[in-house]
Amino acid sequence: MASMTLPAVGDVEGRRMMWEPILAAASDAVPASPDVTVTERTIPTADGATITARWYVKEGAEPGPAAIFFHGGGYIFGHIEQFDGPVARYASLSGVSMLSVEYRRAPEHPYPTPLEDGYAALTWLHTHADELGVDVDRIGVMGDSAGGGLAAAVSILSRDRRGPAIAQQILLMPMLDDRTTTPDPHIEPFLIWSYDDSRTAWPALLGDRAGGPDVPATAAPARLDDHAGLPPAYIEVGQLDVFRDEDTAYATALSRAGVPVELHLRPGVPHEFDSIAPDADVSGRALADRIRVLSSL
Repeated sequence: MASMTLPAVGDVEGRRMMWEPILAAASDAVPASPDVTVTERTIPTADGATITARWYVKEGAEPGPAAIFFHGGGYIFGHIEQFDGPVARYASLSGVSMLSVEYRRAPEHPYPTPLEDGYAALTWLHTHADELGVDVDRIGVMGDSAGGGLAAAVSILSRDRRGPAIAQQILLMPMLDDRTTTPDPHIEPFLIWSYDDSRTAWPALLGDRAGGPDVPATAAPARLDDHAGLPPAYIEVGQLDVFRDEDTAYATALSRAGVPVELHLRPGVPHEFDSIAPDADVSGRALADRIRVLSSL
C-alpha cells in the first residue's frame, strides 16, 4: 500500500475501487471450508425493500446457536461475497451457523438505513429460528470494523426496543466514534484504515451531523450514555489502529455499567491485521479467541 496513491478525503468511489479487490483477495486467501453449506436468503426491511443474506451451516451441526455477521468497509464499501472465506471459516471451526448480511451502504443509503437493515436481519433470524434450527436464546451479533460498529449499534437498538434478544456482541476492531479525527502521531505511519478514511466514511453515513452534538448512539455507539442492559461483549483491537482509543473506552464504559466484557488489545498490529498476515502468531491467537467466544454461545 505504501506505493499506492490514496484517494482524497471524500472520495468514496476511489475507496471502493481500491479496497474491494483487496477484500476479495483476503477472503480468497482463507483456506476453503468444504464442510460448510452456503445458501442465499432474502430479508424484508422496514422501508419495504429487501436485502440479501448468506446462511452458513456446518455439515452435521446440531440445532443451537447462530451469529449474525456484519462485514467491514467503513459503511461505504464491501459486499458479503468479499467475506465468504472468513465467515465460512468461523462456521466451520465453531460449529455455529452464521448469517452474513448485505446491509445497504452509505452515502446512497445513509443512517439509519444500515442500522435498520441490521435490525431487520436480527428480527428475521428470530422469526425463522425454528425453520433454521436456531435457539432464539443463543443468537449473537458479530462484525469487524464498520460491521463491528453496526453490531454494537444493533445491540443498543435491540435493548431500547425490548428485543429481539441478543446473547453476545462480538466486536472486532469496531468503528464506534465519529469524533476520532485527530491523528495520533505515534501510530499514524502504520495505519491501514486512516484518519482520512474516517473523515470520508462518517460524513457519508451521517452527512453534516458527523462530529456534531446531535449524533445518536445507534449511529456512533461511543456516544452512548447508558450502557446498562447491553449484551456481554467481546472486543478486540490492534495497538496501531485508529479505533484503539474508542474501543478500549467502550469496553470500560460497558464494564462500569455491569456488562461482562472481554477486551483484547493486540500489541503491535494495525487494523485488519489478521487479513494482512493470517499466518502470524497474533492472528492465530485472535482467531482462536473468536472461535472460543462463538462456540460459547
